[in-house]
Amino acid sequence: MQPRFVGRLGVADAVTTANAALGFLAVVTAPSNPRLAARIVLVAAIADGLDGVVARRLGSTPAGKHLDSLADVASFGVAPACIVVAATGNTWQAGAPVGIGALVVGAGFVASAVVRLGLYTAYDTGHEHTEGVQTTLAATLLAAGVLAGVEQPTVIVGAAGVLAVLMVSTIEYPDLLVRDALAMGVVQAGAVVAPAALAGAFPKALLGWAGAYLVFAPRFYWRAA
Repeated sequence: MQPRFVGRLGVADAVTTANAALGFLAVVTAPSNPRLAARIVLVAAIADGLDGVVARRLGSTPAGKHLDSLADVASFGVAPACIVVAATGNTWQAGAPVGIGALVVGAGFVASAVVRLGLYTAYDTGHEHTEGVQTTLAATLLAAGVLAGVEQPTVIVGAAGVLAVLMVSTIEYPDLLVRDALAMGVVQAGAVVAPAALAGAFPKALLGWAGAYLVFAPRFYWRAA
């Protein structure tokens, strides 16, 4: 007896499923090694971009958009939230305010990611823009920050809180042009493979690039199309 997915899912769906598995690995790794978890999240972000490329080349399936959102919950919702909690040294166990705050913000981050992905699937699929900060972007910013050397728990928790709010905002973000998505993928790969090379150049460049898109894209990136 063949599994139910045989003949119903495509290559792009397999990449999406790998994205979800990477999210699980990041969650498990985060408490003991937040930096490694951050690198895994960036690998998941690369896979998230790759599945779109594969879908355009080889075709997609009716299940594709649903699988994509489900996978993103794991990799760009739950995993980053776990990294935020781990960045505080898991001090919530001792009742430390910053640790409790990380739990609250982390839970809010996951909730915002779920809402944002659900709304995207229902209303924004197929458009060249979307409302609210993309979950991939939010996760990339947090992961890049950790790899770039941002260690202050209050800064990480605060950034996660701001991103959680922005994910469910009505601010319109245009999709990245293909050339820019590929360029960001290269920088993400550099941050994964050699995060400490050249004094952390790749994570710092990724943090600056993603941060610039976060701040300026709603107003200025449209003109690049």
